[in-house]
Amino acid sequence: MVRKALCLTVLSLLINSISLFGQQVPDITDIPEIENPAYQEEAGPKICIDTAHNNLHTLDRGFAPFGAYLKKDGYRLLSISDDFEEGISADCSILVIANALHESNLGNWTLPTPSAFSAQEIQHLQDWVSNGGSLFLIADHMPYPGANAELAKAFGFTFNNGFAMKQQQTWPPAVFSKMENTLKDLPITNDIDSVATYTGQAFEIPEGAVSVIEFGNDHYTLMPETAWQFSADTPQYSVEGWSQGAIMNFDNGKLAVFGEAAMFTAQIVESQNLKVGFTDPNAPQNAHFLLNVIHWLDPEFSKK
Repeated sequence: MVRKALCLTVLSLLINSISLFGQQVPDITDIPEIENPAYQEEAGPKICIDTAHNNLHTLDRGFAPFGAYLKKDGYRLLSISDDFEEGISADCSILVIANALHESNLGNWTLPTPSAFSAQEIQHLQDWVSNGGSLFLIADHMPYPGANAELAKAFGFTFNNGFAMKQQQTWPPAVFSKMENTLKDLPITNDIDSVATYTGQAFEIPEGAVSVIEFGNDHYTLMPETAWQFSADTPQYSVEGWSQGAIMNFDNGKLAVFGEAAMFTAQIVESQNLKVGFTDPNAPQNAHFLLNVIHWLDPEFSKK
């Protein structure tokens, strides 16, 4: 009975969230300034954004603020529309794959959720990182974990094709902090006290990876057959100790894996005048955290 009541409460809250967050548009009106840019304008390494895999977040859509902010740090942003069947472009210092999706799930967020990447693409990506590449892999809530699970598995990560939720959370964001030990005290978070995320997924990390954002005992995953359709029978599990963000050295390369995308950009729900992402008052350090992640991935920055 308790579980049923909880599920129905969550269902009600998520329906309200859908009505809000289904109307998000990029917010490029208030991009934070960077006091000491890492590079002169357009002089930094190239950050390549994948657009070849039905990605929800690209530079001309949800990641427009992501790109505008990193340009202020001197980086060059490039959209790449070719798949990885022939390998990864030599132009890419950092490759960002955000919310890739198999074509069968376009407008159809229901199981099954096949891989967005072929076996050959996954092998090329694994080899590229192993040989010194830097991959920033982001996969949000279902269906995105399913579409990216095989790619994540190549590096030892186990994605959960569900929705990571906080009990009694009326709407995102969830705030992870060093005070609660849900944001880990690491060099990558050296000057960060807290970050906020907006639902997303939970995942398990392999040996050798380091959890940056870790769920406490107040979070669980809901795993519906169709996105946003929940009932008292929807499978539900605790994700205590699982990650929503992790970093890993992989042979000669680096990998940053995150289970939520909105935290790294800025969006607004126009009908509610509600900010989401790094212009949200609940997320004052998210933009700086993005910069830390990029600097950690950037092989040139580490030489400075």
